Amino acid sequence: MQTLKTLVFISLALMAFAGNSVLCRLALGGGLMDAAGFTVFRLLSGALTLMIICLFLSHQTADGITSFFKPTGRQIKGALMLFSYALCFSYAYVLLDTGTGALILFAAVQLTLLLANFLAGKRFVFIEWLGVLLSFSGLIYLLLPAWGTPSLMGFVLMTCSGVAWGLYTLAGKGSEKPLLETTKNFIWCVPLAFLLSLLSFQPNVWTSHGLILAVISGALTSGVGYAIWYAVLPKLSLSQAGVLQLLVPVLAALGGVVFAAELLTIRLMLSAALVLGGIYLVLVSTKSASPSE
Repeated sequence: MQTLKTLVFISLALMAFAGNSVLCRLALGGGLMDAAGFTVFRLLSGALTLMIICLFLSHQTADGITSFFKPTGRQIKGALMLFSYALCFSYAYVLLDTGTGALILFAAVQLTLLLANFLAGKRFVFIEWLGVLLSFSGLIYLLLPAWGTPSLMGFVLMTCSGVAWGLYTLAGKGSEKPLLETTKNFIWCVPLAFLLSLLSFQPNVWTSHGLILAVISGALTSGVGYAIWYAVLPKLSLSQAGVLQLLVPVLAALGGVVFAAELLTIRLMLSAALVLGGIYLVLVSTKSASPSE
């Protein structure tokens, strides 16, 4: 039963990640909102939603809100990583398409976690390396036709976003209260969001559709999705956490088939098989490993 709950949580978190890429690209690629405005409303709506959920689940009164504004060094670091990820993510998607952005993002996440493993003195066994390479090859096979020549600035920004998200994932490995910690991380992003709004205030380019997309991204696919991810991270090794996220671009592509009437191609099916096969190898190879790895 516990394994089923973990699988459900992982699935929900990965679908939220895929949703973020789609929502951000719809808003920014379609010119419905500027990157700074999208980031600000995304973080604000995420902070507000999570605070309400925390208060509701803990049955606290409004006085309990004050507990959210007592940061620790861990919360400040988490907020900085989360803000850096969200800011670079938004600006990158002005320059990149959804598939290319997702490939760069999660490749950077995977490499960040691999490096963290290496610096911690932990080494992958052969079957883990094989699984990671198999998943990478499936992802590249899926997105190669749409790769083209990505913008250099878009590439750099999305790589920075991936590194920040990888570090945010690392921080979540030690999370004891995932919902509360995610809430505080979002809350302490708010001052940074206000500073960003002062530096780049362009309400003339905001549309109602763009605002709705930003709020959905913040409240659901970011706020709730990231809290779920923090809840499941302590049960995963770093190799598992990294390789599982390589499934996100595939989920985004499958979402296009289901919700946008896009074609289910042989390329998509083969890519999904490669990514899933690689994930299976990593999961099997680390099955007996401690969650703290």
